[in-house]
Amino acid sequence: MEEVIVTKSLTRRYFGKEVLKDVNISIQKGEIYGIVGNNGAGKSTLMKIICGLVKPTEGSVEFPGEKGNRHRVGTLIEKPGLYFDMSASDNIKAKALCMGVKYVREDIEDLLRLVGLDNVGKKSVRAFSMGMKQRLGLALALVGEPDVLVLDEPINGLDPQGINEIRKVLTEINEKRGTTMLISSHILDELVKVATRFCVLDRGKIIKECTNEEFVAECGERDIDEYYVDLVKSSREKHF
Repeated sequence: MEEVIVTKSLTRRYFGKEVLKDVNISIQKGEIYGIVGNNGAGKSTLMKIICGLVKPTEGSVEFPGEKGNRHRVGTLIEKPGLYFDMSASDNIKAKALCMGVKYVREDIEDLLRLVGLDNVGKKSVRAFSMGMKQRLGLALALVGEPDVLVLDEPINGLDPQGINEIRKVLTEINEKRGTTMLISSHILDELVKVATRFCVLDRGKIIKECTNEEFVAECGERDIDEYYVDLVKSSREKHF
């Protein structure tokens, strides 16, 4: 398969402390690659390095292929940057203007429909629920039709309904547009429902990488969270 993002020996230190240690991942075109880890595992740092917001202390990030470059990456890191006194449609217009992308009314309507906001395009964002704001953030990340979406904790803080809505939107974007996705989360149970392949990050290191099918087979009848806790515990004992 075609690689779209490759990290090579990524390491990041802050004040002498390593928050990422020799991280190597390869993300294939069209897949949903998940990164799971507890708070402080290094997920956000890895995502920010891939997006170009943070420089690695060592190692590199490569975007292979003819079109491969960071400009083809759409991002939603932490909370989406929204203009709360503007409508969803006007937020998209503003993002397109900043990027130098021409978006006509039909393009905006298609994008809002894709994320399930087609009936509230003229409504002030200030009145949106947290889930609606997150879906608008996804729409903004899709402006310019990027090849890859990098999403850091996209369901963090959402209620069950909001989580379900985001999951459906992500699956639809991947299926309809073939958009490659890199998603981080500390909620393994939710990540398993959307990711085709993922890695487990703990204390800055990858302790496991596998396909969704391999993980489900290994987990068996055990509770997913219980399996995850045992996995992290076992890894730490080996490196004690």
